[in-house]
Amino acid sequence: MGKTSGMVTDTTQGLRYGSRVGRWVLTATVLGSGIAALDATVVGIALPAIGRDFHASVASMQWVVDGYTLPLAGLLLLGGALGDIYGRRKVFVIGVVWFALASLACGLAPNAVFLIAARALQGVGAALLTPGSLAILQASFAPDDRSRAIGAWSGLGGVATAIGPFLGGWLISAVSWRLVFFINLPLAAAVVAISVRHVPESRAPGPRQPLDPGGAITISLALAGLTYGLIAASADGWTSPTVLTSLLAGVALLVAFCVIETRSSHPMLPLGVFKSRQFSAANAVTFVVYGALGGALFLVPVVLQEVSGYSPLEAGVALLPLTVIMLAFSARSAALSARIGPRLQMTVGPLVIAVGMALFARVEGTGNYLTEVLPAVLVLGFGLATNVAPLTATALSAAPAEHSGIASAVNNDVARTASLIAVAVLPALAGITGDAYLHPAQLTQGFHTAVLIAAAAAAAAGLLAAATIRNPPKRQAKDAVDNEALETLHCALDAPPLRSGLDSPAQQASKD
Repeated sequence: MGKTSGMVTDTTQGLRYGSRVGRWVLTATVLGSGIAALDATVVGIALPAIGRDFHASVASMQWVVDGYTLPLAGLLLLGGALGDIYGRRKVFVIGVVWFALASLACGLAPNAVFLIAARALQGVGAALLTPGSLAILQASFAPDDRSRAIGAWSGLGGVATAIGPFLGGWLISAVSWRLVFFINLPLAAAVVAISVRHVPESRAPGPRQPLDPGGAITISLALAGLTYGLIAASADGWTSPTVLTSLLAGVALLVAFCVIETRSSHPMLPLGVFKSRQFSAANAVTFVVYGALGGALFLVPVVLQEVSGYSPLEAGVALLPLTVIMLAFSARSAALSARIGPRLQMTVGPLVIAVGMALFARVEGTGNYLTEVLPAVLVLGFGLATNVAPLTATALSAAPAEHSGIASAVNNDVARTASLIAVAVLPALAGITGDAYLHPAQLTQGFHTAVLIAAAAAAAAGLLAAATIRNPPKRQAKDAVDNEALETLHCALDAPPLRSGLDSPAQQASKD
């Protein structure tokens, strides 16, 4: 591989998938993205223990989750741009170190406020490291080996996601919830050591493009205002001056973000990408589906532990079949979508998800796992397997070719923002406020309301897909899935976004 000043300059030569250095690069990127994905899954299992230790309210527990998601959603696009400009390895390593230091702060947190602040710093680190892992693979591997490398990265990342709840539950049960954060430190040290020694540096080709800090700041503050207002409303009421001021400020900043992006010569988010009706519809479906999913899955681990009496380990293992089903059937779902078009699966998938959500309303704490929990997990898993791959492929293929990278980033960010807002608003809508999670009867009643609301939202997403999604010509649909979806199956869940300055593997291969 030809390199000059740490920068990959010869794109026709690259690492081979089976080479020693290639394996080290794959290891670094899998571990790097894995610690962010791991943290996102295990913290949900730790929430009851954190709440009891700090005598925290439901609002504080919401902020433990949203405090991380908010900067991640707001700064994800900026993180990708920084990597393109200053070096993907450099920004990736900075993000990993930042994430590790924030994890240490989380593990040492003396109270809930400190933990929430440390979680926000974790989110900033994740926004720096997450875009780099996939971008490094695409820039480092030879064109004909990129798909294999990305496929391995996706599969191993799925395994990490599956292991996360089990590992987190065991650590919480055996020692303390603090180990959920401390475990990141040795993993981060390994990523940094491997990256510095083996990962080649790369940047986006062509002249250096200016950043869009105004866009990043306004969208982050807009999300912060909306999230704060939605969470505070559960305690202060919707007419509270604080709540109204926060929500109005969030809306005003969101409008300001759109104005800035419209006028910018190099916007973080080119709003013209939404001119495609198919792209806008796919992201609307993404928002509703992942809002329902994020809001419900925030509550499920808490209910399993506080109502059904599960240990943290048992609560983590309880949701494992969902990930197994996704890993087993997502590729088949993508292949089917290539043959018949995405509309049917994007309609049926959310409806099946809705049934799975509704089945969680059977959790009363009096039955066993096989009768109360497993049916909901299985149905939900099959609904997600049916829906995710066609949804992601449609969002990516509907955008113009020159915006293929930003299309992935937008779809990823839409999913995270939906979960952010749902975690803020769903507990309040269901009456789960204050210390309700410490009272099983009250929590059970609120949880049943919450999952039925989530089920209604998922069903609405299915109807929205039926009304707005169109099947492209057969050849076009197959190419879209072959070139994009099979390489980034879980884009809307945890995969790093592709930057607009970086072509998809298929596009780069055709150029090379």
